[in-house]
Amino acid sequence: MAAAAPASPASFRTIDNLDCAGKRVLLRADLNVPVREGRITDLTRIERLAPTIRELADKGARVIVVSHFDRPKGKRVPEMSLAPVREAMSTVLGHPVHFAADCVGPEAETAVAALRDGEVLVLENTRYHAGEEANDPELSRALASLADLYVNDAFSAAHRAHASTEGVARHLPAHAGRLMQAELDALTLALENPERPVGAVIGGAKISTKLDLIGNILAKVDLLIIGGAMANTFLAAQGVDVGKSLQEADMHDTARAILAQAEARGCRILLPVDAVVAREFKAGAANETVGVDAVPADTMILDAGPLTVAKLAEEVARLRTLVWNGPLGAFEIAPFDVGTNTLARAVAELTKAGTLRSVAGGGDTVSALRHAGVAEQFSYVSTAGGAFLEWLEGKTLPGIQALTALRGIALPS
Repeated sequence: MAAAAPASPASFRTIDNLDCAGKRVLLRADLNVPVREGRITDLTRIERLAPTIRELADKGARVIVVSHFDRPKGKRVPEMSLAPVREAMSTVLGHPVHFAADCVGPEAETAVAALRDGEVLVLENTRYHAGEEANDPELSRALASLADLYVNDAFSAAHRAHASTEGVARHLPAHAGRLMQAELDALTLALENPERPVGAVIGGAKISTKLDLIGNILAKVDLLIIGGAMANTFLAAQGVDVGKSLQEADMHDTARAILAQAEARGCRILLPVDAVVAREFKAGAANETVGVDAVPADTMILDAGPLTVAKLAEEVARLRTLVWNGPLGAFEIAPFDVGTNTLARAVAELTKAGTLRSVAGGGDTVSALRHAGVAEQFSYVSTAGGAFLEWLEGKTLPGIQALTALRGIALPS
């Protein structure tokens, strides 16, 4: 599969010199935050959005924040309202934030008309309208009619061609917010224009879910480290008996083809040489470390062994750029988190020393790095999930394409 053209800093507009004083700016955010009993339990996404809001407000913009929340499937579900975000955003920003009970129509229009320069308004959940996920042109036009400019700061939703992520950019001058800009810059420097040698850690349960990712990565990296249960499939494909370990027997031919493709492209693939095995998958289970060619038939591989991790750390120390997606083992339960923790901390030290640019992303990866206590010590950690994975797969993201196309069509008066 051909890789998408990189979104280099020169190919999308930012808010650097945006003249927005007195103008209405529709800011697409990701406010899909965790809520429990009507209260937001984690402010991370709001905190990461705050710099863009502050900058726009300080420039005199009338900031209109729009986002989806959960999956109400085109209906009004009270538990999926963005109303709780208003208070949380007010706390983070340090000044009042307004709220409109709809994202389009009379209520939204009235709330927008009442805004003054520098004020912030949060609109209700876009997914209360079925047209959001359908990228309905009428909803796109209705959203665009509320503003003069469009700023997208939701990379995590950029892989979706929805009304508020792609459709609205057909009608307004589109710009990347600071969070979007940071994400695009980090990914561009990691894969599209990396300092070499460059490597990748790809882990997880199944090769079948990461074929596109591996295919795209092979053409871009000098070293590919494969971990997790994926590694079991590669080992089994080479005739190694992995006992009762999770692996995909129907993917052996694919695994061998990937190994051959990597060799042809000059990309080295590293697989485990030893492993931590156990007879039960539970915290504190009795375990032992064995060579991968000596896995007992009644055990399962649950983590990379110490020789493997030491070798990986040694190899990573020779790199200048590293992209990480997926753990080395069952990091959720001790003691099978040691391999992932150890390598993650080694990467963090190299990053701190300034010898390595480290970019990581994906749900399990972020959780694993937080578990290891190093999520804040990598060069960049993307919380985008699906969008991050699709970028690694080389796919064109509709929300990014809408920015790089530099579109902006005036609405008829």
